[in-house]
Amino acid sequence: MKYRKEQDALGDVEVPSNAYFGAQTARAVANFPISGLRAHPTFIKATAMVKWASAEANMACNKLDPRTGTIIQKAAQEVIDGKLDEQFVVDVFQAGAGTSHNMNCNEVIANRALEMLGQKRGEYGSLHPNDHVNMSQSTNDVYPTAMRVAALLLLPALDEAMANLGSALEAKAKSFDNVIKSGRTHLQDAVPIRLGQEFSGYARAIGLLRGRVWAAGALLQELGMGGSAVGTGINTHPRYQKQVVLALQKISGLKLIASKNLFERMQSMSSFVALSGALREVAVELIRIANDLRLLSSGPRTGFAEITLPPVQPGSSIMPGKVNPVMAEVTNMVAFHVMGNDLTVSLAAQAGQMELNVMMPVINFNLLQSLEILTHCINLFSDKCVKGIGVNRRACRTYAEQSVGVATILNQSIGYEAAARIAKASVATGKSLREIVIEQKILSENEVDKILDPTKMTKPGM
Repeated sequence: MKYRKEQDALGDVEVPSNAYFGAQTARAVANFPISGLRAHPTFIKATAMVKWASAEANMACNKLDPRTGTIIQKAAQEVIDGKLDEQFVVDVFQAGAGTSHNMNCNEVIANRALEMLGQKRGEYGSLHPNDHVNMSQSTNDVYPTAMRVAALLLLPALDEAMANLGSALEAKAKSFDNVIKSGRTHLQDAVPIRLGQEFSGYARAIGLLRGRVWAAGALLQELGMGGSAVGTGINTHPRYQKQVVLALQKISGLKLIASKNLFERMQSMSSFVALSGALREVAVELIRIANDLRLLSSGPRTGFAEITLPPVQPGSSIMPGKVNPVMAEVTNMVAFHVMGNDLTVSLAAQAGQMELNVMMPVINFNLLQSLEILTHCINLFSDKCVKGIGVNRRACRTYAEQSVGVATILNQSIGYEAAARIAKASVATGKSLREIVIEQKILSENEVDKILDPTKMTKPGM
């Protein structure tokens, strides 16, 4: 590989001659060979949007000449379009606060702009990564702003996935509304419930969580851009903050507002904690629903077998014909990972000190990963599992009629104590409640048939 020689504040650095990144990026690659993980493409896009918007604001404030500003925007647009993603080579675990990522973006845009001007990469006399691309900025306001923009760009896809899952569950709720099954509390027999009622609870839970995720996401719309190094706005024009937020709205298409307190935006990661917490809530509900589906579909001969899940792949390398609830299982695993990511975000957020939280790179990585894997997983869970759920009506009805929980309806006719004795007798003898009530001549057959109708037990007013 051929190299060119560049300089940074620490001295000479060899940079691959075909690279658009420069000295500080090359130094970071050598310093942080940790995970092999690279910046999320949406975060690269968001960072380039900040650079585009900053050039626009600096031109509006007459700090950056139009020729230089326009070529910076043109190069930034190529990054926004994903044409230079391979040039973002710094590990996600990197220098605190994200300085290495910010400089990676500054250098890529600067060198691509120089190339557009017919000049050589690495020769920054007329267009410099710090002096021009990073004008009026600091990593300390660029990085958290890009974090907010990236998360906001990913949120609509998650919301759509959750909406689809909610709709799929609601459709099953309607389809299964006439299916009577045994309710279960403490995993023991309880009063009858309609399978559709059970699924309506799942749908409602997902719908409520959509609102919580959006509410948490809205906290990211307030930007600290313009705060520069510590929130004072040093080296910026008095109109820069307003102009850069307007420009960022323009290039991103997002609803964004300038913060009234730049110090808080730089010090606190609470808005990221809120969104990560909302994603944790989604994960918790997904685990609960997936576990229910796994239990309800257990079998096919020795479990509940009240519902069937779509068979998407063979389930065993040794047991022929075995099919496992793999989409529910993978949903569990993704949800567990999201909950782990949330813990990391929380720990990193409380590690902020004074004017800055230097743990932003790990907050950003975990939050964006959670947004992405939840989106993909929920879509798959909806399409490959929930939409194809079938029902074993016979098993559901049999369990409902045999359930000891049916004795609850006898409370109003014969009292709790008498109903309890009948329930115990049913368990001891294996006979149904109906048989025992008739044998002991507690009620007539007509009365029993009327009272022990499972369908009526799923409605108030029995």
